[in-house]
Amino acid sequence: MITPVKRVNRFFMLVTAPFIGLLLCLSLYRTSLTLDLGTQRFLPSAGPVQLTSGIKGQLDTAQASAAHTMKSVSASAKLYRETTATMNALVDKAVTQASRPALIYNRRITAKLGFPFDVINSSRIRIELYRVNPGDYTGYAMKIKLRDKAAMTMSLGQEGLGSSETTLQAVNRYGAVAGINAGGFADKGGRRYPLSTTIVEGQYVTGFESSFKDLSFVGLSKEGRLIGGKFYSREQLDKLEPAFGASFVPVLLRDGLKTEIPVKWEMSPKRAPRTAIGRYKDDQLLIIVAEGYNESGSSGATLEELQDKLYQMGVTDAFNLDGGGSSSLVFDGKVVNQPSDGTLRRVPTSFLFFK
Repeated sequence: MITPVKRVNRFFMLVTAPFIGLLLCLSLYRTSLTLDLGTQRFLPSAGPVQLTSGIKGQLDTAQASAAHTMKSVSASAKLYRETTATMNALVDKAVTQASRPALIYNRRITAKLGFPFDVINSSRIRIELYRVNPGDYTGYAMKIKLRDKAAMTMSLGQEGLGSSETTLQAVNRYGAVAGINAGGFADKGGRRYPLSTTIVEGQYVTGFESSFKDLSFVGLSKEGRLIGGKFYSREQLDKLEPAFGASFVPVLLRDGLKTEIPVKWEMSPKRAPRTAIGRYKDDQLLIIVAEGYNESGSSGATLEELQDKLYQMGVTDAFNLDGGGSSSLVFDGKVVNQPSDGTLRRVPTSFLFFK
């Protein structure tokens, strides 16, 4: 028999059962809930701050790259400077070593001359003036280094062929710093003509004349080298490309050896004022002017003495120029020697030197 209490309990159980079942189902099955509030439209867009931040990052990267590049360039530049300095030092050393033989040779030949009492020096030429006093005669010597081949030339008389002037007049007319008489001459009809083959500015003044009576030609080549000797054809002389030159007698030295002096020229006269020109093996020139107070054979130097002196000085090739009253030496605007005529003789040709 169901009591009233049981009926009430059963009633409530029936009433609450659906709710309990629903709760039980809800507890067992849970769905995910998504709440879309539409906030995307409120997100910040790219603006100056972001752009600036991006640019700054790029600049930082570029700065780092530039710093690395500068470091590399600096290292390369340092290496280049060090390499250049090393190469320059090697070049300087090579130049110094290459010039040592020339310096030693120059000291050796200069020591034989003594100490110069006057010097003319420029980028074109160096002329050292010495006194010569071997005992039997006195005179002067000029050692000349032509740094510019155009620093030496030969003049013809002011009025051309057949005219003459003193070496001092030629020096002053051309603005030279030094000068000596050059080739011999022959007088005819009141005119003074250069002897035999004579070349001025690369041109034959009176044409080529084959060597005769021991005459020899002496001058400078277009390369600035002293040339000379006996020539029996124009082609033979033209091979040396003479720029200028004159003729006289005799040849004194050839290739470092003494040549035979013709007896005729040894004794006519035996002693006299003389002018001779020669070259060293490095192409420096040596000029000797021997003093003499007359042409009678009692003063001045013999050709053999002049030859010996040039040989002792180490000259390789040497040629006698006109002498006697023609011998003249002008240095820095002054006549250095004492002309045997008392005054300078007018000559048709002179060798001139320019500063």
